[in-house]
Amino acid sequence: MKKVITYGSFDLFHEGHYNLLKRAKALGDELIVGVTTEQYDVYRGKMNVVDSLMRRIDNVRQSGLADEIIVEDHEGQKVEDIQKYGIDIIAFGSDWVDKFDYLKEYCEVVYFDRTQNVSSTILRHERLGVVNLGIVGTGRIAERLFQEAKFVSGVDVSCAYNPRQSSARKFGEAFEVAYCHDSYEAFLDKVDAVYVATPHETHYDYARRALILGKHVLCEKPMVLSELEARELYNIADENKVVLMEAVKTAYAPGFINLLAIARGGRIGTIYDVEAAFTKLTPYGPGIREYDPAVGGSFTELASYSLLPIVKLLGHDYKSIAFESFRTENGTDLYTKAHFKYDNATATAKTGIGVKSEGQLIVSGTKGYILAKSPWWLLKSFEVCYERTHENETFSAPFPGFGLRFELADFVRNISDTTHQNYKFSKEDSIFMSIVMEQFLKSTRRREKYEKI
Repeated sequence: MKKVITYGSFDLFHEGHYNLLKRAKALGDELIVGVTTEQYDVYRGKMNVVDSLMRRIDNVRQSGLADEIIVEDHEGQKVEDIQKYGIDIIAFGSDWVDKFDYLKEYCEVVYFDRTQNVSSTILRHERLGVVNLGIVGTGRIAERLFQEAKFVSGVDVSCAYNPRQSSARKFGEAFEVAYCHDSYEAFLDKVDAVYVATPHETHYDYARRALILGKHVLCEKPMVLSELEARELYNIADENKVVLMEAVKTAYAPGFINLLAIARGGRIGTIYDVEAAFTKLTPYGPGIREYDPAVGGSFTELASYSLLPIVKLLGHDYKSIAFESFRTENGTDLYTKAHFKYDNATATAKTGIGVKSEGQLIVSGTKGYILAKSPWWLLKSFEVCYERTHENETFSAPFPGFGLRFELADFVRNISDTTHQNYKFSKEDSIFMSIVMEQFLKSTRRREKYEKI
């Protein structure tokens, strides 16, 4: 008896999926179908799977073509399954030609031509539409977002804005963006949503003007530098029924979400302390954005990351906060420690642009601790450590590219599904960040300078 196996996400089950299963079934006497988990789909780079795992399995079952359905959840499983089930033939769609030739050592490999003019991507676009995204600012982060957008279904970067026309035109030519403007009003007319990647002090104005016109906004961190501004922007977003998200990319990364789940799940006991550090060396000099005397410095530049695990694990209701900084001659901080006191926990956020330190995250509990080594904000792995070191556990997760695709995928999902809750980085989390940023600026007496800009 010949056994055949094939794999896929089978998202938004369609004619092409049915034809693949039908042709695979015809190759032998028994067909086994592997359906991928959402976590493995993310690992493979599929960012916007719509249907749940159980729905996708049920759709394959209802086709009547699968003799057995299994779940695929990790790299290397295909070889394991071929040996476990005694597979004679493995089948794939033609978009995977040559990709799985290495399996010929184990069984026959067959590639089928795809059914024309039908795919999950096409159906996803038809069902949910395509978000026309415009990029505000054309610097390094904007370039990275454009590259990452290629991996996210349901979004098209169609427009770019820079107040300097030459810079806008240069960006458009480099990345083949259809429309590039130095007029913000003309830019907003062309888009459904905007990604704000400009200097900190400009975020509020760009985001506010877009939200008032009913445009969805994904804004780089720190979104704003005061609680009042944050609450106003979220109120405008609510009034206009549009999405407002702060782009702290680590919050949306699978590895960080897994770390939070393990920490909250009790594996290290009760959490009493969180320490997070992010430092990088940026040469000091006139005109360097990071050393702007009004809103520059290590804390405004990097603290969004160091504050993230604190707010996600200990919450918003800290009892006190104190800052210690070393400064340049113009008042910006080279290095800052923020000390938090909660009812039953403490936390420290360290940032530096002129002082280098170990950039690690440590979550301390009564049964053990979690250690994510530098650069933990690009989290690919972390360790759960115990008193008996031989019991230590290591966990890993994908962090492909620059990691921006995860936050962008959530942004698109929130736009297409208004019931989706942005638990990964909520409105309350964002407001917490703005409160801490404002307290820091006030502690340095730079808030007044910012307000005059």
